[in-house]
Amino acid sequence: MEAALAQAALAAARGEVPVGCVVVGDAGEVLGVGHNEREALGDPTAHAEILALQRAARATGHWRLVGATVYVTLEPCPMCAGAMVNARVARVVWAADDPKAGALRSLFSIGSDRRLNHTFVAEGGLLADRAAAILSEFFASLRASR
Repeated sequence: MEAALAQAALAAARGEVPVGCVVVGDAGEVLGVGHNEREALGDPTAHAEILALQRAARATGHWRLVGATVYVTLEPCPMCAGAMVNARVARVVWAADDPKAGALRSLFSIGSDRRLNHTFVAEGGLLADRAAAILSEFFASLRASR
């Protein structure tokens, strides 16, 4: 999660919503990292999780990330949670809950929905205060600059 928080700080420094993500393989190796790049890329799908999953798939040479754990600073949205289902990850650990868009606990439970073709372990709250502080500071600064 420390590496994901560092990615979130990079996003904030670049004027992006500070969300960071790291995909770790079952042997503990970092497979892919990402932070939000929606503004920079002009792409609504350029969420930290999507970019980290894409990079992990390129690194492994396969879209199936079986055994991987995803660490992300904010509870994933429905798009990102769906991508994790499709990538067949084993586990997702996030820091701060997202009451407006969270799809693993707050609004939906996509990771544990047995109607889908894959489920994964979902755990929230790891370093939540630090992730929430980064987000709060970013949005306070954004409001102040307007």
